[in-house]
Amino acid sequence: MRFTLIDKVVELEAGKRIAAIKNLSLAEEYLADHFPGFPVMPGVFMLEAMTQASAWLIRASEDFAHSNVTLKEARNVKYANFVEPGQQLRITAEILSQDERETKLKTQGTVGEIQVVSARLVLERYNLSDQDPAHAVTDQVLTHKMRELFAILYKAPVAATSA
Repeated sequence: MRFTLIDKVVELEAGKRIAAIKNLSLAEEYLADHFPGFPVMPGVFMLEAMTQASAWLIRASEDFAHSNVTLKEARNVKYANFVEPGQQLRITAEILSQDERETKLKTQGTVGEIQVVSARLVLERYNLSDQDPAHAVTDQVLTHKMRELFAILYKAPVAATSA
């Protein structure tokens, strides 16, 4: 099962940083079980939201060159507070370094001015066809689907024109 935990990308500086939001609603299915009578966003979903925002930054920075961008490592994950229904989680991710396969990022999530989660992430990017050329079509389909979803999540600002 895959959850899309980013509702909107609000800032993007390709190759550097991204800011995205997740509006937590009581209608989210997993809140019925986490926790009954005290619904809060699970910590693993906060981490996943930071991973997804980071992956969008990488994809947009490399013009969707890789069909897969996956979490390889999460370091120094710190949870400081809860995210409750009706609140907006703002995720930021900043690229610290990268090589041909891995990107290291500094990420955090805030509600208002309060930091609720932070982590250092290592994401790996690759194409399935790197291991088996027969998967080239699958790479194309995945990349196309990611471009479509990103077009929904991020509306690039229109540059002002002079009259």
